[in-house]
Amino acid sequence: MYPHASSVLAQRSRDWIVAQAPGSEIMAATRLAGSTSSTLHRLDLRLGGGGQSWVVRQFDNAAWLEEEPDVAVHEAAALRHAADCGLPAPRLIAADTWGEACGLPSVLMTHLEGQVVLRPTDPVGWLDEMARALVRIHACPAESLGWEYFSYQNLEAFGPPEWSAQREAWSEVIRIVRGPRPAYAATFIHRDFHPANLLWQGGQVSGVVDWVNACRGPAGIDLGHCRVDLAQLHGTEVADAFLNAYLRAAGPGFRYHPYWDLLSLVDVLFGPPTVYPGWAAFGVYDLTDRLMAQRLEAYMLSLLGRAREAAC
Repeated sequence: MYPHASSVLAQRSRDWIVAQAPGSEIMAATRLAGSTSSTLHRLDLRLGGGGQSWVVRQFDNAAWLEEEPDVAVHEAAALRHAADCGLPAPRLIAADTWGEACGLPSVLMTHLEGQVVLRPTDPVGWLDEMARALVRIHACPAESLGWEYFSYQNLEAFGPPEWSAQREAWSEVIRIVRGPRPAYAATFIHRDFHPANLLWQGGQVSGVVDWVNACRGPAGIDLGHCRVDLAQLHGTEVADAFLNAYLRAAGPGFRYHPYWDLLSLVDVLFGPPTVYPGWAAFGVYDLTDRLMAQRLEAYMLSLLGRAREAAC
C-alpha cells in the first residue's frame, strides 16, 4: 500500500531528487495543474552556479497501481523510446520504479517549456500543427517497446449507454467494435494524445507530455482518441477537421478506417459523460456534463455514417 502524494513534496522525495545531481539544491517545488491520475511537481534547482527545471511524477492512484504496478517502469521506457526517436518529449533523468526511495513509484524528467492551448486564436493552424506532431510520433518504429495496445473497455460486457436515447445506434456501434479489426501495421502510439497533453510556443508544438500509456499499436487509436476529445471540447466539426489535417500530414501511406474512431469512443465511456476535470486548469469553465453527452451522441452518429459508407 502506497501513501497519497500531496501538494507538498515529501522530504524523502526531495532527497532522492537531489541525489540525482549531487551538489544541487531544490529552490522551489510547485504542484502542476491539469493532472488527474497522478501528482506532478515542477522542481526549480540550483546546480553548478546555474539553474535547471525538472518535473517529478508520482503515482498515487491506488486503482491504477493495482492494475499496472509497473507503471513507472512503463513511463520510463516510453520516455527513453521517445528520446531515441527525437520526439519533443521530456527526457528521463531517473526513475524510482517501485517507490523504494520516495515511498511512491516516481519518474523524474526534464521540464518542457510551453503553454497548453485549448481555445486557439488560429484553429486551422492549431489543428494542422497537432496533426503534424501526431504523424511524427507515428513515424517511429516500436518493435523494441515492451507494451502493446489493448482496449480499456470490456467489449463483450459493454451495452448501450443508459444516458443515451439512441439505443439502436449504440447497438450498431457495439456490433461493429466487437467485429473483426482492420489490418494495421503497429507503430509507436502515445495512447493519450489530446490538446491538454501538448505544449505550445510560437504557434508550434514544443512538447508532448504524459507518455505513461505509450505502446505499440494502430495509429488510428491515437487519431481516434484525439478526435473524441476534440468532439467533447469543440464539437464534431472540429474533430472532423482534425481528421482531415491528419490525412494531409500523413499522406497516402495512411489508410483511415472509422472502426478505430468507434473503438476510441467506446473506450472512454465508463458511466455518464462528464466534463474532463483537467480542462479547468487551462481556463475552460463553460462546458457542462449535459453538453458532453449531447456532443458524444452527435459524434457517435457521425461515426456510424462513416462506418456505413465504408461498408458499402
